Amino acid sequence: MDQLIINYQSREKRFAFMRNHKVEKMVFDRPEQRSLVGNIYYGTVSKVLPGMNAVFVDIGEEKHAYLHRDLLPSYVLSLDKINEKKGISTFVHQGEKLLVQVNKDATGTKGMRVTGIIEIQGNQLIYMPQGRYVAVSKKIADDNEKASLRRIGHQLKTADEGIIFRTSSLFATEEEIHQELEQLRVQHHELMKQAETFKKPGLIFQKDTFVEMLIEVMANMDNGEVLVDDLSLKRILEEHNQNATVSYYGGKENIFAVNRVEHEIDKALKRVVWLENGSYLIFDETEALSIIDVNTGKFSGKSDYQETVLKTNLLAAKEICRQLRLRDIGGIVLIDFIDMHREQDKQSVLAVFEQNKDENRIKLIGYTPLGILQLTRKKTKVSLSEALTVKCSVCEGTGRILSQETVAFRLERELVEHRNGDFEAVLVETTKEVKEAMAHHLEFLEESLKFKVYFSVKPNPSHYYLLKQFGEESEMAQKAGDFY
Repeated sequence: MDQLIINYQSREKRFAFMRNHKVEKMVFDRPEQRSLVGNIYYGTVSKVLPGMNAVFVDIGEEKHAYLHRDLLPSYVLSLDKINEKKGISTFVHQGEKLLVQVNKDATGTKGMRVTGIIEIQGNQLIYMPQGRYVAVSKKIADDNEKASLRRIGHQLKTADEGIIFRTSSLFATEEEIHQELEQLRVQHHELMKQAETFKKPGLIFQKDTFVEMLIEVMANMDNGEVLVDDLSLKRILEEHNQNATVSYYGGKENIFAVNRVEHEIDKALKRVVWLENGSYLIFDETEALSIIDVNTGKFSGKSDYQETVLKTNLLAAKEICRQLRLRDIGGIVLIDFIDMHREQDKQSVLAVFEQNKDENRIKLIGYTPLGILQLTRKKTKVSLSEALTVKCSVCEGTGRILSQETVAFRLERELVEHRNGDFEAVLVETTKEVKEAMAHHLEFLEESLKFKVYFSVKPNPSHYYLLKQFGEESEMAQKAGDFY
């Protein structure tokens, strides 16, 4: 059974997708880490890089964005055998104004990547004013249906336009598709009019990626259940729902805690992952690549050694696919399986990855001469560890601790569980940084809780909190003062 758990009440928006009671995917949405993928900017080319066939574009953000020649409208619209060999300077110059869309968030020291081929999403279509091609969702398997949609696309679009048919287009009539295409053309025209009013780089269109991701996950659920803790979001999801039952959760305890998702978050941040047969995985993430080590641990098996190795590696491969989704690990991944001497065993392990590929395209490179499996996974945003943790100043970056924001959000959720309690105030022991992370939101939170929050600040190398005492406001205020 599919289940979607949505925690929407606090500033940090979260959802977890579960299949057969196991968490398969988790997404976190914070104001300071919100994905910019899909946002459209009015930008200025700040630097042309002939050696990389790319440009940097000033879009009004802290870092300039990276744009490759192949994603420039001027290149795509003039594409032929002669032009495809020409350098980027032929198609763009420094200081040129461009409309660009983010297709990959900034990660680490790298800025975001953008495209000049703007995509405007509808229910049935993705419209590209300068795309020049027609494509059909890979989830539509029937060749006749694909051919029919391509025919409709070529009939409706102009020479320069591009159309991608989404899965839902299968259930739409040709007239409905035409109507939506006209609506998307109007949206693009409005964007262009808006861009004409801009005098400097800046944001033109902002995408609500969190709600869009929810709707996309729901569309792929099979007769599942959606649990959400916000009534307004419940109504939005019911409008787009086809397969799942949407229910409202109004309990005091946080919705993630009730459904044991909070426990899965903690596990997904650990370096060691235990498997059900006693073997285990070790995850080491760096900026350049991620390394996963497979160990037999307590598992010794009941048959010959190679069979024991195969069973462990097959189980590990399945869990690694799940962990890649949970941790949202992207880029280069190296997996050190236990040595397999039989070629058919290696192919059996590869088959597990083929069967468990996710929407972030996984490309299997193969085994090195040392038997290490190489693969790449498309990276569009920061991993779970990058999103929830910061480098530890105590260990000089060799390990990670929970960030003050993460601890503050956890404190906020636990305080919400005590709202409308039979007391006037609470005394919280925590670090200075966690208190500061709560400061700008504290007045609103106290109004929601119906009691005051006082802090006892204690220095500590890692961020934490303790709910020390509930009671009368005067007493908690006195004790907070005593601890300063």
